[in-house]
Amino acid sequence: MTLNSILAFSVFLIGFYGLIMSGNIIKSIISLNIVQTSLILLFINLSRHAGTGLPIIGSGTGVPIDPLPQALMITAIVIGASITSLSLMLTIKIFHYYGTLEWHEILEMIETIR
Repeated sequence: MTLNSILAFSVFLIGFYGLIMSGNIIKSIISLNIVQTSLILLFINLSRHAGTGLPIIGSGTGVPIDPLPQALMITAIVIGASITSLSLMLTIKIFHYYGTLEWHEILEMIETIR
């Protein structure tokens, strides 16, 4: 296991801990973004092989690295940004409806409605 993999796993654990322990919707969204970033770091790190070079014509010796994992991670970043903006918009709607962003208070209000 390389240092980069350990770093990505550590960042994943930080985001997962924040997701479990947060009582606020905004903090949960931020924690999900941290988890997504750590997974992107891990996939980019796993796609790298020793002895490979940049996938640019005439960049030197060695076998060029496969650019497909990098393209997929760029796609994951764009999708993550879209999901984050959608979830923040829904968070605004939740705040206008319930008047709070705390998970337990919202769940108590939903239980009293039933």
